[in-house]
Amino acid sequence: MVVVDLGEFSEEGFDPKRWINAALDSRHPQDHIDHFLSDLEESLRSSSEKIADALQREGGDALRRVPYACREAVHLLDDAQALRSVVSSILLKLKKAEGTSSDSVAALARIDTVKQRMEAAYETLQDAAGLTQLSASVEDVFASGDLPRAAETLANMRHCLSAVGEVAEFANVRKQLEVLEDRLDEMVQPRLSDAFTHRKVEVVQDLRQILVRIGRYKSLELHYTRMHLKPLKKLWEVFESRQRANKLEMEKHGERQSSIPNSTANASTISFNTWLPSFYDEFLVYLEQEWKWCMNALPEDYTSLIPKLLGETMSELCSSFVQRINLATGDVVPETKTLTKGVMDLLSRDIPNGTKILDKHLEALIELHNMTTTFARNIQQLFAESDVQILISTLKSVYSPFEVYKQRYGEMEHAILSSAISAIDIHGAVTRAVGAQGIELSETVRRMEESIPQVIVLLEAAVERCISFTGGSEVDELLSTIDKAMLQYLSILQETLKSLKSVCGVNSAGQSDNLKRDAGIERKEGARNMNVVSEEEEWSIVQGALQILTVADCLTSRASVFCASALSTAARYNSELSSMVFVSSIQLLRLGIVCVPLTVNSESNDFGPGTLSVSVVQIAGVKELGGSWRESWVSRSKDPRFHALPLTSQRVAAFADTVNELVYDVLISKVRQRLNDVSRLPIWSSVEEPSAHPLPSFSSYPQAYVTSVGEYLLTLPQQLEPLAEGIPNNEASNEEAQFFATEWMFKVAEGGASLFMEQLRGIHYLTERGAQQLAADIEYLGNVLSALSMPVPLFLSTFHACRTTPRAARFDSLKESNAKVISLPTFRYFEDMHTLFVENSS
Repeated sequence: MVVVDLGEFSEEGFDPKRWINAALDSRHPQDHIDHFLSDLEESLRSSSEKIADALQREGGDALRRVPYACREAVHLLDDAQALRSVVSSILLKLKKAEGTSSDSVAALARIDTVKQRMEAAYETLQDAAGLTQLSASVEDVFASGDLPRAAETLANMRHCLSAVGEVAEFANVRKQLEVLEDRLDEMVQPRLSDAFTHRKVEVVQDLRQILVRIGRYKSLELHYTRMHLKPLKKLWEVFESRQRANKLEMEKHGERQSSIPNSTANASTISFNTWLPSFYDEFLVYLEQEWKWCMNALPEDYTSLIPKLLGETMSELCSSFVQRINLATGDVVPETKTLTKGVMDLLSRDIPNGTKILDKHLEALIELHNMTTTFARNIQQLFAESDVQILISTLKSVYSPFEVYKQRYGEMEHAILSSAISAIDIHGAVTRAVGAQGIELSETVRRMEESIPQVIVLLEAAVERCISFTGGSEVDELLSTIDKAMLQYLSILQETLKSLKSVCGVNSAGQSDNLKRDAGIERKEGARNMNVVSEEEEWSIVQGALQILTVADCLTSRASVFCASALSTAARYNSELSSMVFVSSIQLLRLGIVCVPLTVNSESNDFGPGTLSVSVVQIAGVKELGGSWRESWVSRSKDPRFHALPLTSQRVAAFADTVNELVYDVLISKVRQRLNDVSRLPIWSSVEEPSAHPLPSFSSYPQAYVTSVGEYLLTLPQQLEPLAEGIPNNEASNEEAQFFATEWMFKVAEGGASLFMEQLRGIHYLTERGAQQLAADIEYLGNVLSALSMPVPLFLSTFHACRTTPRAARFDSLKESNAKVISLPTFRYFEDMHTLFVENSS
């Protein structure tokens, strides 16, 4: 008999075929398959019969138990109704009892209140009696010299006075208590000084207990700070003493020093940059020793006492520290070192004219700041057990000498960038003369193009200085400064473009296609200037002007990349500063490392563990700086329309437009020169002279002015393609290069056609010979435009159609044509010119 597992039959998705196949796989290889299947079938039939019998038996039992269950449900319902009636009667009795006993409860409450007041009065009387007794015996306690007992007595008196309250009879006792506390404090101070000096741990702890008992713990802090402030100030004054000693030595041996080279004479002089790390090391060693000793002597206070000492020391040294930093920044530049001036003197203009703030000044300041940052990191490790707020306050005091410099960081950076940008020489070095314009233009364009990466490097260096010096807290001021610096640079470029217009022989006031034609003198002067320029020089000027497009494209792309990078940097640091979270323990502090971008986990919004950053320390005391304003800035920076450098973006776009206008004026200048005064050519009103002999008629040929324009337009694509291939954004793509060349070719061709149409509109009337010549000129220009894959303007095609169509058939041709082929105003204009010619002829 095959054993059947019926558990699989109850599972959802049971597959009979799979179950049978599995059963066949599990059979013994020696069992015949038919015999195995018959046994399996018999087992299933037997199991199903057992299941059916079990179901029938259980179902019968269940049916027999139904009447009994119904009777039990009826009994339970009767019990529930009886219980409800009992509860209702109890509630009724409680309501009646509440109405009769409420007065008794209120009376008991009043009695309890009176009892409590009587107990309080009894305790107050006891305290008053005790206060009187203590006041009478306190002098004896002080006379005994037992300081702990005196402290306990004064503490009891303070407790009794707090219990008695503002009672007039004890006003004198209150004054007496204050005098006694001062007296005890004075008695403790000499012993406390001796204990601190000789490192008496037990004595210090006893004296601390006395001061804490009378509420004078601040006296302990003040005395400890004053005692240790003196040796720390001596460490600071070592630098000045060495400087004075060196100065006296140099004055004493003045004659000998004068014979020694300057490098040797100044070798003994110690700079502040060299001395500051040693001061920080000695300062740190002193604090470490005090930390270890106070950890044993004052285990409850050392985490706040040593930071208090550091804060008071930095507060005492702050003004001198600021002055030394100022002089140290001036020592890196010989000019300011000679004047004994620093960066703050440069900002206040307390220095001769011509002396400017250089990047060396700010780099020296950053170097000193980095030394302080190293010291701050060591302090944070030493004070790791202190409260976070105490630690932040301590680190703010460490950085306090640099606060005045950070407040004026924008001014320093602006002065550095302004001076550096002013030093960039863009104008060409070639003296302008006939035949030298192309060389000057090429040289100027080359310098313009080379100046762009120079300026970007200056701006990137400014960003690095800002992050290094302020930790990103002044990034908004930096963006404003960079915006102003870029405006200065773009103003220089704009002025250079204005000078290039005269070099290229174009005048913005007389070369615009949209101006009126009342500048005859300027046109004559322009024509005269162009006449003295050779053909080779003209193409040299054209090539130089086309290179300006590369400058504009390079400036646009580099400025766009830098603006995006600056926006990303500003948004990152503003987001980090607005997301600061302070916790109660430094081990759980979630902040970034100094001068290293904070790494944020987007899922948990946690910062990687590290040291407190400079920016966090700087803005920790100004909560609104990291609040709604920064959150608003971060939200606005996510808008794609937002610009980190708004003025720069506008001016760069304006510069690109100006470049396009200049290039267009240069490219169209030759066309403008050739088409100048075409409307006044005598050929338009000339009449064929009568001849006594019949002469053969010849077709008219295009005139020199239009062939010159055509040759120029046909040559222009070859001049444009090399430039297009060199533009960075095109990535040497042939299709994009061809598109670029075609775009500019169309601009020039359209402009030339427009100039030609303006000249045609200036023709007063046409003779038959003039109309024939005009038709030849228009046909040639139309062929040139068609060769350039450009549609012929409707004005020109109408002129040509009117001339090639007999007068009698013109109106029929107009009816057959639509507005897309023939221009009705042009048709009427041509007819008016022809009619005027006929009338004048008659």
